[in-house]
Amino acid sequence: MEEIRMTIRTLLAPLASIAAAGALLAAGPACAQTKAVVTFAASHFAEVGRGDRLRAWIERFNKENPDVEVKPITIPFSSFASTIFTQMGGGGGPDVIRFDLPEFYAAVAAKSVLPWDGFITDADYKFTSADKYMSVGGKRYGVAFDTANYALVYNAALLPEGKAPKSFEEFLAAAKAATKDGNYGYAFRATMAERGGMWYDLTNFVYGFGGRWSKPDGTPTFNSPEVVAGIAAYKQVYDASVTPKGTDAATYRRMFWEGKVAMEIDNGGVATILTSEGKAHPISAAHSPFPHREQGMILAPATINANTKVKDAAVKFLRWALQPQQQQELQTLLGAANVATVVERTKAELEAMPWLKVYDAQTPYSVPALPQGLETKAPEIQQIVVQQVLKVLQGGVAPKVAMDEAQRLVTTRVLGQ
Repeated sequence: MEEIRMTIRTLLAPLASIAAAGALLAAGPACAQTKAVVTFAASHFAEVGRGDRLRAWIERFNKENPDVEVKPITIPFSSFASTIFTQMGGGGGPDVIRFDLPEFYAAVAAKSVLPWDGFITDADYKFTSADKYMSVGGKRYGVAFDTANYALVYNAALLPEGKAPKSFEEFLAAAKAATKDGNYGYAFRATMAERGGMWYDLTNFVYGFGGRWSKPDGTPTFNSPEVVAGIAAYKQVYDASVTPKGTDAATYRRMFWEGKVAMEIDNGGVATILTSEGKAHPISAAHSPFPHREQGMILAPATINANTKVKDAAVKFLRWALQPQQQQELQTLLGAANVATVVERTKAELEAMPWLKVYDAQTPYSVPALPQGLETKAPEIQQIVVQQVLKVLQGGVAPKVAMDEAQRLVTTRVLGQ
């Protein structure tokens, strides 16, 4: 019996070897070389339409690079930052992460993202002016995945002579003239419930009047004459009764595309929504009607998680993303946003959204809304400043008095000086 078993094993051994060889050939080269999987997290993936287009863009990379697979990770915007930081704190998290700017600075400070030493050569790319904010302490920690500028969007049908105001005085007069018959001349945020959005609205006024929240070294300047002038202008608009007071951004933006609001200063992403939702009320755009062209910016960097185990594959994907064709496609699918490098708009884009030219022209004048040098302390600072400005709007406190108090509170409570 044992001889029979040995004979059977002897006969079957060559067959097993042939079968194994056949299986290896059928599996192809992937079996010989393990594919690197790069996870990429961005809140865009949770958006209807734009998320699908971004996935298709990534799939093209996967088809062109059989040794790497980029897998999109979908996390809603509302929980994105908390989820990512929890994962990174536990030694995990996605390999590539598109952060918003406040979270980017927090991640850099926590050493949660990699410096890009040797990853790319700056001279190989024509980066936009926003790229200078991708370096902290002389080291690059990412590239601008997308940026959104701010400009004045308006419904020409509701304005005198259908023209955009060119000065703050003209703006205020136009807003008053358009406020009638249930319509409003302007809309912005002015409640603590909308603190984050109100900060951006305030920043646009402050920058537009020549102010900055701080100096480059982090010295607070909340009570500088220029900042006070911006807050005073904000109050002037509030007191003119040209806004739907108490409404949140979602409500007044809907009112805009319904033809009930004449003007708002908003970012390019919102302008895209107003265009798609309000086809009966076409929008136009102009630079904001302030003495200075500078306005805030929404800047979202692409970074590499310090916990990644596939750094080379992540770098390969990001280098691919920075090539001209990929940048052109990315900018088109993102809509009114700019990307990391300078990309000319296509004829089709400009025909569909002629106001894009205004937003793109704003790029050199766009400045992050965060207080420079104090980026990681922005949430505490926003709370203090918005509280003081609401005292100006609703409590009759003079702008200078309120901003002196903001300066004192930031200096003592936040900076501990």
